[in-house]
Amino acid sequence: MLLAGDIGGTKTVLAVYSAKKGPNVQITQKVFPSAHYPNLETMVQEFLATFNMPINAACFAVAGPVFAGQAHITNLPWEIDAAQLISTFGWDHVDLLNDLEAVAYAIPILPSGDVLPLNVGKAVPGGNISVLAPGTGLGEAYLTFEGGKYVAHASEGAHTDFAPVNSLQMGLLKFMWEKQGFEHVSFEWVCSGIGIPHLYAYLKDMGDAEEPAWLAEALAHADDPTPVIFNNASKSDLCASTLDLFVAILGAEAGNQALKVMATGGIYLGGGIPPRIIPKLQEPAFLEAVRNKGRFCGILADIPVHIILNPRSGMIGAAAYSFDHHPVSD
Repeated sequence: MLLAGDIGGTKTVLAVYSAKKGPNVQITQKVFPSAHYPNLETMVQEFLATFNMPINAACFAVAGPVFAGQAHITNLPWEIDAAQLISTFGWDHVDLLNDLEAVAYAIPILPSGDVLPLNVGKAVPGGNISVLAPGTGLGEAYLTFEGGKYVAHASEGAHTDFAPVNSLQMGLLKFMWEKQGFEHVSFEWVCSGIGIPHLYAYLKDMGDAEEPAWLAEALAHADDPTPVIFNNASKSDLCASTLDLFVAILGAEAGNQALKVMATGGIYLGGGIPPRIIPKLQEPAFLEAVRNKGRFCGILADIPVHIILNPRSGMIGAAAYSFDHHPVSD
């Protein structure tokens, strides 16, 4: 029996899988508010006490970089050590994966109903696959075909320099430097849930669209302004313009990553935001932004683009990785 986890700064999901049923079938699951626990061990102890199942292995997808079996969670003061978890719980083995690496491992085994094509394209068999996931932050990963199967690779590409593609985006970069106080502006700061308020503030500062009083009040009382902005795109020109700018930046970075890893096998959009804005991503502007790469626009036009609809893809990928690398018997 395998314990799989998707560990983030806001919430952690723990679930049990069996080798017999495979990574696409959960036996049980529980969601925890991450910040309410001092460490992962305490959370796991509560989970095991609740369900009382004979776990003999674990694989955790973590929102942060993983080095030599150790991880520090971005936006959460946890240090996770695979060896320490083995010692504490007596498991046979523990694997730690970057969360986007785990999502990537799920892609080859996701049912067709778990993905929505934006561009059918012409996938090259065994071609590299690019994964981007805008949620609270922006995650990136990629897959290569090695030894007859796909292998996922973690990436921190979202923290590379934001590259404006037109005068509007150049103004955004300048705004982030001069008025928001950023010394380094990465793609994550302008292409994620934490980035959306910066886009909104920039467009509001430009003055081309007015902020109505009802919207200002809603934003002032919101714990997270991003859902307010997205949900009012049909009611406010300022919110609509913010969403348009976000989509343009996401498309540009999707094209960037596709070229960097030569993702002839496809581009997959994960994370919490894409499934919420499907109609906007289905408009021509998104794919135009993906393909706007000069002499390479033709290559990008042939690359399939999909939205991952299954919110449990990280868990599925973690379970798939563990079963593949450490076969577990029931």
